[in-house]
Amino acid sequence: MDIPAASRPPIAPPVETAAAFANGGPLTPSSDQMVAMAVIIFGFWNVPIVRNLINPLKLFTIGWHELCHISAAILSGGRIVKITIDPHVGGATIVEGGSPGFVLSSGYIGSSLLGGAFILAGWDTLVAKVLSFVLGVGLVLPLVLVRDKLTILLTLCYEGLLIGFWFVDHGQALRWYCLFIGVMNGLFVVWDVADDRFFHKTNDSDATQFSIMYPRIVWAAIWVIIQGAIMAGFAIIGIVAFKLTKEQMDKQAAAFLPT
Repeated sequence: MDIPAASRPPIAPPVETAAAFANGGPLTPSSDQMVAMAVIIFGFWNVPIVRNLINPLKLFTIGWHELCHISAAILSGGRIVKITIDPHVGGATIVEGGSPGFVLSSGYIGSSLLGGAFILAGWDTLVAKVLSFVLGVGLVLPLVLVRDKLTILLTLCYEGLLIGFWFVDHGQALRWYCLFIGVMNGLFVVWDVADDRFFHKTNDSDATQFSIMYPRIVWAAIWVIIQGAIMAGFAIIGIVAFKLTKEQMDKQAAAFLPT
């Protein structure tokens, strides 16, 4: 017996499958994925022994952060006295003169902006390809100061992984590598404050320095909110601005350097 259409239970719309993504739209980053990456980074950043495995990525992140301090110091007329870049004790830039507020805030702001750029790469292969050169150079530069053989070996491994990802699904894998780097840089204040407050690293966090300069304000919370908002803003830009299908993305990226 036929059931009248009006009395039939509603039928759920078809769910897109992996095949549908392969034939049309690409898999795109989600908030759950970025939260998962943040949890993984937090664990690897602080857990003894295991944290050595991401030393090259930490050096890249810390190095960029300190470079922002250095640039701000020079632009504001300051003089660089000492620079420390270490994956275990953190980074430090000792400055004479310049604008203290500008120099100090430049580190977190610079990390946020670089992190945001790498987050955008999670939505577009061409952006990921371009930023992979930034990452490739940025991984190598800290080796000028590094003598640890394990860190040097791991740096070569991460460079090899970066090159290999160029040839995985026409560079699509680069998007996830860049997204991971984006989360690491975009939430630098979290790792910085955690190192300072809970793991007692040698160098103070920038948030602690802000508290010394401008007391009675919870600077750690303020900077976490600021960096979180900047990350969310770049993610929204990624969702709104990059709507290419996988085929369109592959064609666009192939015009830069085909794989």
